[in-house]
Amino acid sequence: MRSQGGTLFQVFKYTVYVLLTVNVGLFGVEEYTAAKLQFPDGIAPGDLIEAFASTIDTAAWVVLLLLFEIETYVLEDEQCTKPTTLSLHAARVLCYLVIVYAFYGYAANLAFTHAVTALPDVTSLCALVSDGWSYAVDLDEYVEITSANCTSLSAQGSFLRFDTMPAAVDLPGLVDIQRLAWTDVINSGVWLLVVLLLEIDVRLQERNRYEGAALIASLAMKVLLYLTLFLAAVYWGVKGDFVDFWDAFLWLVAFAFIEMNILEWRREERRLRRVEDEFD
Repeated sequence: MRSQGGTLFQVFKYTVYVLLTVNVGLFGVEEYTAAKLQFPDGIAPGDLIEAFASTIDTAAWVVLLLLFEIETYVLEDEQCTKPTTLSLHAARVLCYLVIVYAFYGYAANLAFTHAVTALPDVTSLCALVSDGWSYAVDLDEYVEITSANCTSLSAQGSFLRFDTMPAAVDLPGLVDIQRLAWTDVINSGVWLLVVLLLEIDVRLQERNRYEGAALIASLAMKVLLYLTLFLAAVYWGVKGDFVDFWDAFLWLVAFAFIEMNILEWRREERRLRRVEDEFD
């Protein structure tokens, strides 16, 4: 089923896949920096998913993407033997377990952003200088409060602190952080629905039943889901979170390739059936 596109198309497609792999490292660096503040006593094994939700999630998605690419494009139908198919399915189940676990991590991170307490006696961040405090400038991004930057970080006259770490934030900043955390949760949940539909599509296509009402229903639901993901990417872009925006954009492009693989697979199966009917 390797008839899709020419050399340039394939180079572009696999370049996108490589860039997504690079994003695993970018998220890892960003979350490691934040985790040193969020977990000052060290990261316990049970805290790994909360500390590195995006890194673990993205890594699992990259593996899952490659598994879909193998099944929907790389392997010919005659190569999809039972052992091969079972191996691919087992690997995908492991990826799904990690992705669902990462969804829990995003939810835990959202809960963290809502666990805040007012700092009633603090009217300026300069009062927190030299006490090991940081200021939350973004989700998972903190800046140490110093005498050089304490007046420039926020012009607000009241502040809050995150309950589990010495980090302050003003109310507008907290609202932005909470909205970004909600966007992470919604984005992760919607992607779970997307791959559920893709799994159904692949299983239907294997049985030559990806037709008619099933095809229309799948496409209609995917339009709504991909639109939601696109809006999440736009929101990240508007809020200036380039890494999240860039990652979301690449994932939309990558799964567009998987959708094209499935549609090409469907067209090829229909062509083969027509040829068989002509010889019958």
